Amino acid sequence: MLLPRRIVVLVLASLAPALFAAAGRKSPARPDDATALKGAIVIDAVTGAVLHEDRADYAGPPASMVKLMTYAVLHDRLASGALTLTTPVKITPADCGMGGTQVYLDPRETFTVEELIHAMMIQSANDAAHALARVAAGSVPAFVEQMNAKARALGMARSTFRTPHGLPPKSRKVADGDLTTPRDYALLCRHLVQNTDALAFTAVRERPFGPARPKGPLKMENHNKLLGKVAGVDGLKTGYTASAGYCTSVTAQRNGRRVIVVIMGSFGPGGEIDKGKTRDLKAVELLEKGFAALPAAPAAMPSNAVPVIPTSPVTPATRAPAAAAPNAEEPAVKFALPKR
Repeated sequence: MLLPRRIVVLVLASLAPALFAAAGRKSPARPDDATALKGAIVIDAVTGAVLHEDRADYAGPPASMVKLMTYAVLHDRLASGALTLTTPVKITPADCGMGGTQVYLDPRETFTVEELIHAMMIQSANDAAHALARVAAGSVPAFVEQMNAKARALGMARSTFRTPHGLPPKSRKVADGDLTTPRDYALLCRHLVQNTDALAFTAVRERPFGPARPKGPLKMENHNKLLGKVAGVDGLKTGYTASAGYCTSVTAQRNGRRVIVVIMGSFGPGGEIDKGKTRDLKAVELLEKGFAALPAAPAAMPSNAVPVIPTSPVTPATRAPAAAAPNAEEPAVKFALPKR
């Protein structure tokens, strides 16, 4: 059930205690900005105007949010005709066993670009991201160069990409991995919603992967648990590693207006691993704050912008998501109204 704005404050007030009580822990009445995140920003997707910011220039690892930049580069390759959604991708041993969230690719398999994009954006599959990067640029290092070139073109001055998937470096040193800021990532998110069809993938709540596999398909469920739970949410991407914390790039459209929220470095009270519950609560709060801060007169979408819900052969699922799959990076957060 989608939550109207007039009751979301009640939801926020009631949800936090319930989430932490279920885990046997005390919780504050609402997430504390001082510990709930390391950096965040809210922008108007049309104008790019900053509606709210909190340490928006914090630089840290974005974890699986990196896959949004991977998609931005892939979209350029698709737009140029160098790739098509039906281009077959033969899986190689280098694509397999990436660690983290996967769709467990096998060198004996071949999938289309479209199937692998779904795996990357819905399941957050690291192996799918690696395979796409390899086929799009000839090698993963060459693709990463294109990611950094795209970042410079978008004005992401404080961002450096080193992987197409966001896994931490072997050295485990933060400085050796992917780095960005909430402010930089908001630029990327705005580019995606205005100039690509990313929402056709990020709005899909669940989808099977590999229907022809001998053991049957893998059920993929979107890690963005705000889909179908909070009004207007249709993207974009979550992420988590121990060094990055819980991250998310969320966008929602209401009454022809669109807001983008980026959160980085979120943890539970006292730095606890809370499966992204605090992050999701903050995302809902910041979405409401963003919509409330929009100017009264709606700004017109640029003439070159793609429709908010792009034309695509993919139809986003309308079913409510089931419990998270065992290999999903985060369990579902249930947004329910309190009983009277």
